[in-house]
Amino acid sequence: MNSHKYSYTRRHAARHIFIVVFLLLFPVDLHAQEPLEVVINGIEGETLENVRAALTPPAGLVADGKVNIPWLELFVADAPEKVREALEPFGYYDARVESSLRKEGESSYRLLVTVYPGSPVKITELTVRVRGPGGDDETIRELVDAFPLNKGDILNHSSYEKGKDLLKARAVELGYLDADFPVHEIRVSRGERTARIALEMETGIRYRFGETTFSGAPQYPNRFLGRYLDYEKGEFFSPKKLGQTQINLGSSDRFKGVVATADRDKAEDSAMPVRIELSPLPRRRLRPGIGYGTDTGVRGSVRYKDVNLFLLGHELNAEINVSQRLQGVAVAYTAPGYRNINSSMGLQVNIQREDTSTYTNRLAALEGSWNLSLERGQLLTFYAKTQWEDYTIGSQKSSALLILPGIRFSLRDFDSPIRPTRGYRFTIEARGTHQYLGSSTGILQGIADIHAIVPLPWRFSLIGRAKTGLSLQNEPLKDLPASLRFFAGGDRSVRGYGYQSLGPRDSTGKVIGGKNLLTTSIELERALFTSWGVAAFLDAGNAFDSLSRFRLYKGAGLGVRYYTPIGAIQLDLARQIGVEDPAFRVHFNVGFEL
Repeated sequence: MNSHKYSYTRRHAARHIFIVVFLLLFPVDLHAQEPLEVVINGIEGETLENVRAALTPPAGLVADGKVNIPWLELFVADAPEKVREALEPFGYYDARVESSLRKEGESSYRLLVTVYPGSPVKITELTVRVRGPGGDDETIRELVDAFPLNKGDILNHSSYEKGKDLLKARAVELGYLDADFPVHEIRVSRGERTARIALEMETGIRYRFGETTFSGAPQYPNRFLGRYLDYEKGEFFSPKKLGQTQINLGSSDRFKGVVATADRDKAEDSAMPVRIELSPLPRRRLRPGIGYGTDTGVRGSVRYKDVNLFLLGHELNAEINVSQRLQGVAVAYTAPGYRNINSSMGLQVNIQREDTSTYTNRLAALEGSWNLSLERGQLLTFYAKTQWEDYTIGSQKSSALLILPGIRFSLRDFDSPIRPTRGYRFTIEARGTHQYLGSSTGILQGIADIHAIVPLPWRFSLIGRAKTGLSLQNEPLKDLPASLRFFAGGDRSVRGYGYQSLGPRDSTGKVIGGKNLLTTSIELERALFTSWGVAAFLDAGNAFDSLSRFRLYKGAGLGVRYYTPIGAIQLDLARQIGVEDPAFRVHFNVGFEL
């Protein structure tokens, strides 16, 4: 890839050098190629840009490479007045403009405009007031104090309108929906080059959220639908919170259409009723799936989902997964909490068999969980799991019974669920068990996982991830079941190495996993077109029992990405680093839901 880029750059550099040499040896007047060129002298910055926009030739003045002479004469005659009008928003009310038209060739012209802006108009009086119930609102007062114009400043109409619009927008945001400007005037004395500004905003009453009514989805109880509201009855009205409510309902996977409307005309005692019209999606869904991953091999799945169990908004999810290395059945029941959209209680049954090059594991688990939503994007989960395992790792064959309680905190904020360009995900978890609880072994584990995307110029993105795990256990490693051991290597770990092929080994050289884990990755991705991207990456990490025996394995490579509405298709070529006889490994992941 780099060599191709280099040859491309070298070829174009040679072309540019040739053009420069040609122009030096054979000078030509490039301006003669344009039918009409407008040259403006005497001003710069924003004033120049505004004047240039005002002197844009109208449609029809130039057609088929030829200038319409009658139109050109009118354009030239109007040019000085257009320039003066374009300068007034910046405080120049007494500008002098000179213009001349010169024929440059057989069918090309140059309009030369010279501007003498003169002295600008300055503000001698400035009054910004807020009347009504919002006059004492601290947020609005701060905007009044920070108005972008002050006494003694050059009059700038753009700054005036910006400050005015910001005042009204903030008032509406706070619930003063009737906010308006009964007084809004700029008095300019051209002779004295002075301006007096008077601006008064009347806020009107501050509205509140009234009763919310739902229509179009009678199969969902109002109490359940109310959990998606981003506001409470009696709270000061906020257009932002009403919009977030519509987003919450639209993202719930229950409705194909959501329209939320606040009816100001029906407000009573400042309380506005809210109407939410819903168009439900089918309650029950059956989805087959097929895919392939280097770690999993060919995989298939069948998923059943009921989003309105018992007509209470409860969910039932059942899934059968079959792949070369993993087979399993999972059934999950979720009862929503009515505090907000993320709070819930759940019960899950999971039965699976996993057969990798490192271990074989049969597992049956029953898990209860309580999800508590904190601030936006933050979720606190308490869970307790009863789990039986029958496993073979290396030459060891054993079984274990675990009563495993835990707590998990997650924080998530991405700008897109399909192809994010910025954002982060952070999860920290603590879990443990003891023989006193009826478990076969005692252990305390902490796990932290972070994934971040930082946008860079020229459509680049920097993607970083890291995962670490720590185990405190008095018993030997052999008493630790496969599901609680750490392994490294594979598509989502250290690329360049096989799936879960890194970690401590037994006396026969077989990987048996470790008590601790540390993996990290940094990736530079360049977006191409709408759905494609290329990436370069460096991964490092390993599983280990103690820091004294920790060895860092590294892999680096290049990848291609294709983004679909259900996720990315990834193809990576990775090479091992820092080992004897390093090998290349292809990592491929694709998963279409049909």
